[in-house]
Amino acid sequence: MSMVQAPLPATKAESPSASVAGGRKRRGLSIVAARPWLLLAPGLAILAVLMLWPLVQVFIYSLQDYGLREINTGESNWIGLGNYVEALTNPTLWTVVLPNTVGFAAVAVFTTVAVGTLVALLLARLGTTWRVIVSSCIMVAWAMPAVTGTYVWTFIFDADRGIFNTVLRDLGLMDDPVNWFTNQWSFYAIVLLNVVHHGFPFVAITVLAGLLGVSKEMLEAAALDGAGAWRRFWKIIFPTLRPVFSVVIILSTIWDFKVFAQVYLMPGGGGGNRQVLNLGVWSYVESFGQNRYGFGAALAVLLTLVLIGITIVYIRSLMKEDEL
Repeated sequence: MSMVQAPLPATKAESPSASVAGGRKRRGLSIVAARPWLLLAPGLAILAVLMLWPLVQVFIYSLQDYGLREINTGESNWIGLGNYVEALTNPTLWTVVLPNTVGFAAVAVFTTVAVGTLVALLLARLGTTWRVIVSSCIMVAWAMPAVTGTYVWTFIFDADRGIFNTVLRDLGLMDDPVNWFTNQWSFYAIVLLNVVHHGFPFVAITVLAGLLGVSKEMLEAAALDGAGAWRRFWKIIFPTLRPVFSVVIILSTIWDFKVFAQVYLMPGGGGGNRQVLNLGVWSYVESFGQNRYGFGAALAVLLTLVLIGITIVYIRSLMKEDEL
């Protein structure tokens, strides 16, 4: 006897109301996903106009032999990567500019972070009242414009009327005044004092904010176990504040790598003494001093690429900090 299979029930077609609801849900999700970009759009548009377009223009100039003649005639003299080849094969870049830029940035970052950390440790041991007073005093150095601070340090080390030379002569340590700005090492030593004086308050306040969150019970327990201040710092404080130090170091590297006013405004720093040129000042001198705007633009692009690389490291460190 054959068995007859009953037919399967027909599936119901999706109702129009369900499809409409699904479409509305998908559109709602897409709007929610796009909402952050819609909110950022005005700011991104302004940044594109104020920053991206000038960067594109600088790159276009760097591909030309662009000078006063091109400005007057409006003509373009394209030379491709000629400016970059000239910059990378120029002995001044490798023997003077890069050593001054990289060497100074390394020393300045280390000194600034070290001084700022020591000041932060001092502030953490003070009472609330004195902490506020001292913090307010050191923030004056942070608020001082770089131009003003540079002129102050220039006056201090002035060969004729400077306080430093006057004190040394009064103490009998030298007979004749010394021009400290003619020597490459003493020149950058003064620039270092200027940069550290201006930058250590930021490091101090940032590290202090982290220090106030370190467990006091852990520090007291380490002290009872016989750990000294140096060991407590490296075994407890530094590992706890590692994300803070990484951000402070990267930001200080970005700022110290593109130091301009502190070098340019010093006697001889504007191109008079070519032994003290750094990458930023060299770009400015070649552009506006020698009227070689294309070559100066190429130097500016190289500096921008280096700073973008440092910024990428900074952003990655922030992302790692958020993951902790």
